[in-house]
Amino acid sequence: MSFLEIKNLSISFGGVKAVDDVSFAIEEGSVFAIIGPNGAGKSTIFNLLSRFYEPLSGQLHFSDNDLLELGAKDIARLGIARTFQNLELFEHASVLQNLLVGRHVHNNQSWWRQMLFTDSVVDAELEHRRKVEEVIDFLELAHYRNQMISGLPYGVRKKIELARALCIEPKLLLLDEPSSGLNLEETEEMGFWIEDIRRDLNITVVLIEHNMSLVAEVSDRVLAIVNGRVVAEGSHTFVKSHPDVVSAYLGDAK
Repeated sequence: MSFLEIKNLSISFGGVKAVDDVSFAIEEGSVFAIIGPNGAGKSTIFNLLSRFYEPLSGQLHFSDNDLLELGAKDIARLGIARTFQNLELFEHASVLQNLLVGRHVHNNQSWWRQMLFTDSVVDAELEHRRKVEEVIDFLELAHYRNQMISGLPYGVRKKIELARALCIEPKLLLLDEPSSGLNLEETEEMGFWIEDIRRDLNITVVLIEHNMSLVAEVSDRVLAIVNGRVVAEGSHTFVKSHPDVVSAYLGDAK
């Protein structure tokens, strides 16, 4: 079985199939891109993987686990982390505080130990801080460590949300439009980070992306979805030239 395997996945909203019999598999250690026009169903697939939505039919398997047997609260503990199209950061907290939130899935201390702030709680807090500092160093965020999110530019915030996802110590990282709102230089930097995350941290990456240059740069395989259905899968070169993909983006030639 592949590291992540999706079979015949479907879901409808108001009688309209947002995801229609979608199947694909992802190998461990790869970067896999999902592309398609707005409203194609890409983010819905992420919401199904995150267990925010319940599918009408299909199977979701991750690292020998049946995701349909789990709830949304179990997904991060299993080793799946995610970023969002719209930043989900705490505006009036510091960068460090936001990253420490990403460690909550590793908090296994009982409430009474936390109330008494026992030695085991102190040791756990120190370990959380150490892991966060590793991510800060990895993404070169030391300059922003103690700054408030509300005072930071958008590009830095995008990197901080990526950092918070890495603080979970994921095996699988879901990136929802990581280059959205970034300028050319920031987009190139995001490409470097994705490659480093795969190579240096050995994290499998799935990204939804509209920037085809970024997709071409980082992806091993690409899946194209139109109107909730898979229309092409393969290399970036194969997918971008597929007639159904060209038609979806440019319209049928008359």
